[in-house]
Amino acid sequence: MSMLSGLTYPAVMGILNVTPDSFSDGGDFFSREKALRQARQMVQEGAAIIDVGGESTRPGAAIVSVDEELSRVIPVIEAIRAEYDTPISIDTSKPAVMRAAVEAGATMINDVRALQGEGALETAVELQVPVCLMHMQSEPQTMQLAPQYDDVVADVKAFFGRRVECCVTAGLSREMIVLDPGFGFGKRLSHNQALLRGLDAFLEFELPLLVGVSRKSMIAHMLDLPVDERLYGSISLASIAVWQGASIIRAHDVAATLQAIRVSDMCRRTETTGK
Repeated sequence: MSMLSGLTYPAVMGILNVTPDSFSDGGDFFSREKALRQARQMVQEGAAIIDVGGESTRPGAAIVSVDEELSRVIPVIEAIRAEYDTPISIDTSKPAVMRAAVEAGATMINDVRALQGEGALETAVELQVPVCLMHMQSEPQTMQLAPQYDDVVADVKAFFGRRVECCVTAGLSREMIVLDPGFGFGKRLSHNQALLRGLDAFLEFELPLLVGVSRKSMIAHMLDLPVDERLYGSISLASIAVWQGASIIRAHDVAATLQAIRVSDMCRRTETTGK
């Protein structure tokens, strides 16, 4: 049975970047001890999933070797698993990291390249754990140089259609798939706003939608705020996303986000049912 079946939506996926250069919290949890302390706090605040990443995917980020990524994430995953049963997601595109992370206790793969890297799809099928397929135009090093779309919602939807079909054909059950439109990954502000307005279009896939908008630059473009002052903007966007049908919100600030999306969900369901 997939760990997704045990989640209650809307849920928060807590972000744990074990990196020196992530855009928001790079270096904050680079040591095993600090990472475990942050994981404990996120679990206590209600995180349904802990997403552990060892390679930054911010615009212009440096590429990290397999060995380096493994040395960052595996000790942290093992430490979290030793204390908690909370599902752990591995944020990676590398098959070797996927495999080692699952062996260490991870129960989900979160791939910004949607299993398009060499060997990634085959590895996911072999591991038979849930996978989040994210849309990204280009690569992290170049994705924000000149992103263009005919219709961003239609283009992302078509991409999901192709990737879901490819994954199912390869042997991954639909019940194992989560979709992430990739806010900020090869998108201008106007593209991000259009995706948020049109998020309900992706509900046609009848798959959980994951949205990651926490502290992202789209908030800076709208409010002209530094990264450490984007909490209110982040939970506002998260609330809109849940209203539009998102199931999982990937966030740095778990407690505030969880409260906001629960309120949004309660109001949405009341409007729908009339109760």
